[in-house]
Amino acid sequence: MKAYQPQVDQKTLRKVIIAAAVGNFVEWFDFAVYGFLATLLTHQFFPNGDPAIALMKTFAVFAVAFAFRPLGGVFFGVVGDRVGRKKTLALTILIMAGATTVIGLLPTYAAVGTLAPLLLAIVRCVQGFSAGGEYAGACAYLMEHAPRHQRARYGSFIPVSTFLSFASAALVASGLDAMLSPEAMSNWGWRIPFIAAAPIGLVGLYLRTRLGETPSFAAVEHDHDLAHAPLRETLRTQASAIVRLGAFVSVTALSFYTFTTYFATYLQVVGHQSRASALSITVIALVFAAAICPLAGLYSDAVGRRKTVFTVCAILIAAVYPAFVLGGSGDFRFATLGAAMLAVGAVLSGVVTAALLSEVFPTRTRYTASAITYNLAYTIFGGTAPLVATWLIESTGNNLSPAFYLIAVSLLALVGGMSLPETSRISLDGHHRQGEADPAAARGMKPEPHPSSTAQ
Repeated sequence: MKAYQPQVDQKTLRKVIIAAAVGNFVEWFDFAVYGFLATLLTHQFFPNGDPAIALMKTFAVFAVAFAFRPLGGVFFGVVGDRVGRKKTLALTILIMAGATTVIGLLPTYAAVGTLAPLLLAIVRCVQGFSAGGEYAGACAYLMEHAPRHQRARYGSFIPVSTFLSFASAALVASGLDAMLSPEAMSNWGWRIPFIAAAPIGLVGLYLRTRLGETPSFAAVEHDHDLAHAPLRETLRTQASAIVRLGAFVSVTALSFYTFTTYFATYLQVVGHQSRASALSITVIALVFAAAICPLAGLYSDAVGRRKTVFTVCAILIAAVYPAFVLGGSGDFRFATLGAAMLAVGAVLSGVVTAALLSEVFPTRTRYTASAITYNLAYTIFGGTAPLVATWLIESTGNNLSPAFYLIAVSLLALVGGMSLPETSRISLDGHHRQGEADPAAARGMKPEPHPSSTAQ
């Protein structure tokens, strides 16, 4: 059958990038606020006692939300592969904005006792369920519009919006710290970023509902090539690809949440930075990360996905130990440099993951398969990152133990990522056969030759 190559004009592509990126920004701003306000939430929702134990409980609630991400990934993935990307992404942002607003209205432990952390955990689970359908869907939506040879470049705007959302959350937390007294911040100031999710979420919802469906999904929908049972077909045909890509996404998850969420706490607990200084360092590093995302996309499009995977793991293995040493030094400049070093590996892994999530799987099961892969890895390695890092330091007495953990996961990611076929030039159309005896058989797609193998 003739290959389908979607042709999207630049005006439409710009609208797609804005809608996908802004919606993704809203989703992850809502999710990030919790991490940056962790030390304040500890006092509001958990009884007094050992500060380290209380902080671990706060991060445990952070991790619990991730347990619902695979469920959300399966649910929204199946919906997205049946009714389309656009409608599904509108639903995820609506649920996330609503749940985040509720956190800002919850009673504290002082008011209702143990009911407070229980309610917090429940609402966080709703957030996790919504987040399970967001990132993979946003990547699929953008990639299915993007030019074939520039997918990582255009896809990099999804990580850009993610890093900027975390930077904005940190900036809001830092600004509130600067404007409000410690008493006011503890009593009511911490609620402001959560309640702000309501109007911001409505903006994202408006942008997403004004765009059409992706060309690739519209093609398979028109040809009646939709999977009748996306989950069953995904598990039957894509299990090998899910495991191999999931192994790589594990380091994307761990490096991202180590960099964006845990490192601010590490700067305070180990580096003895003030909360304001730690958040300032984090904002600087996050803006730096967002700025280099397009460069990472250009690099991945130029050298291919497999070489990018190798580069990611090499950078993380080499940089993570000195980054933690610098972060624990107590010096603002050294700590900023350490955060920037963590950012490079996190950025490159995030950008190549955004491309791989769509390239490794066929259109008819792409949303389901990519959501399962992404969310399982993020549940196991991302959501637990702050908790495991805190536990490792408490258990070993070694402040650098989280660095060794990240190095070990980088080695796992290298094995999984290098077992994947090169996908940077394949078509994302849905007109292919399942189970071909081809290096890309796990995806059900036939890869096109890399430009380096053809005459220029």
